[in-house]
Amino acid sequence: MAKVKMKTNRSAKKRFKITATGKIKRMKSGGAHYNTKKSSNRKRRLRKPTLVKENMADHIKALLKES
Repeated sequence: MAKVKMKTNRSAKKRFKITATGKIKRMKSGGAHYNTKKSSNRKRRLRKPTLVKENMADHIKALLKES
């Protein structure tokens, strides 16, 4: 009998992307609403993506595994 493939976690697939070097990219939180009270500098920083910390990378890569 064939092994069952592990399904990709669909919510993780929408939130994370793997870069060409194998790091995991994510968007910063806190920029969706209540923006009138936030400074322009803060809102600009929230627009840019950042990398996932190394202690969480293995966990997220397991969620993104497609086969």
